Amino acid sequence: MKYYVYALIVFLLDQAAKWMIVKHIPLHEERSVIGQFFVITSHRNRGAAFGILQNQRWFFILITLIVVVGILWYIRRTIREGKVMLSFALSLLLGGALGNFLDRALFGEVVDFLQFTFDFTLFGKAIYYIYPIFNIADSAIVIGVILIFLDSLLAWRKEKKGAEHEQKPDLE
Repeated sequence: MKYYVYALIVFLLDQAAKWMIVKHIPLHEERSVIGQFFVITSHRNRGAAFGILQNQRWFFILITLIVVVGILWYIRRTIREGKVMLSFALSLLLGGALGNFLDRALFGEVVDFLQFTFDFTLFGKAIYYIYPIFNIADSAIVIGVILIFLDSLLAWRKEKKGAEHEQKPDLE
């Protein structure tokens, strides 16, 4: 049950932040947080991550519904199996997916607002890069995916150690 609460917390934080952006910062306006490195920018995205697949609202709604059903099924399984990290990762995915789903379903676009700009010199070459604007739901999804990857690596390592232990002959 606690993993559904985690998903709800992600969802509510995401929706509250988006509501504040929509109500208090006009579209395309920027508010500096840390110079030009971190800026709150009121932006709308009708596509997916990095702005790909613009104006594919119904495609995203359908895919998200399928993904959410899959996450709900899998999270129940991981909870029963006691896989804590994986269950938590799935709860982050669920909360993030539902946060962006609601935006798309109600408004046809997702509110994005977190913007990072990298402007520095490396080995004498000027580097200037504006990372695509994102939101809390996107962050939760990325962190969830990273945790799933980490959980998979740890499980593989544990499996590998178990297999090596079984193959070693008993010298006694």
